[in-house]
Amino acid sequence: MDIKTIGVVGAGAMGSGIAQVSAQAGFNVILRDIEDRFVEGGIKNIDKFLSKSVEKGKMSADDKNAVMGRVKGTTKMGDLKDADFVIEVIIEVMDVKKKAFAELDEIVKPGVILASNTSSMSITEIATATKRPEKVCGMHFFNPVPLMKLVEVIRGMRTNDETIKTTLELAKKLGKEPVEVKVDVPGFLANRLMIAVAIEAIKLYEQGIASKEDVDKAAKLGLNYPMGPFELMDLTGLDINYHVMDYFHKELPKELKWDPPLAIKNMVKAGLLGNKTGEGWYKKTK
Repeated sequence: MDIKTIGVVGAGAMGSGIAQVSAQAGFNVILRDIEDRFVEGGIKNIDKFLSKSVEKGKMSADDKNAVMGRVKGTTKMGDLKDADFVIEVIIEVMDVKKKAFAELDEIVKPGVILASNTSSMSITEIATATKRPEKVCGMHFFNPVPLMKLVEVIRGMRTNDETIKTTLELAKKLGKEPVEVKVDVPGFLANRLMIAVAIEAIKLYEQGIASKEDVDKAAKLGLNYPMGPFELMDLTGLDINYHVMDYFHKELPKELKWDPPLAIKNMVKAGLLGNKTGEGWYKKTK
């Protein structure tokens, strides 16, 4: 199927970012969320990012206006009927995702691929909510979407080769570097690596082996990471990291020791979630 219009379900930071890169790549975009304020917020995020690009001379005002003109916001799921490819970017709750996919399955054209931006949940299970499991796959972007190059394309148990090929090609058209995850496993590739490092970093800190600052310094200067594990957890959110750890602990063999360390449990209970609350492992400074 010739992809001209991309539907994005969820207008938060990730959803608006996906809508932005899609529009910048020349696709028409239908950006849907459950309330007008969320849709408007997503469109404002796109406008703000592009305005900075104009200020920096990275794009012209005319190009910015053209990109914005390709994004249509809506609260009606039915408006996605004309989409040629749909990417779901909603809350990481399986029942909510399955409900959205069941609804999309009834609305969009028969040949349309339904992709999930989930960072860890089973594509195979999400696909059971549809009558087109062969057309369901994972398409996991990374935050911030306009700047991060990686996209994980995940194969569910019943995803066919054509779906994977089309999704890999689309990722490249969006200016991304895709990797194929051939087996539907919790956390896919990047999060399996990230969470393993995060847990070990917390243990080193909990056991008094090193300070948070020195763990981060070792990762950056010794392993050439762009930021340390504590800095990364603050950026992505301690609550999200905790929930992914807990999910891995339940879904993966216990000997891998994915159980969240006590320190992050207490941080989340205290509401110290990282940059979004102004304080996590580190206190955010202006």
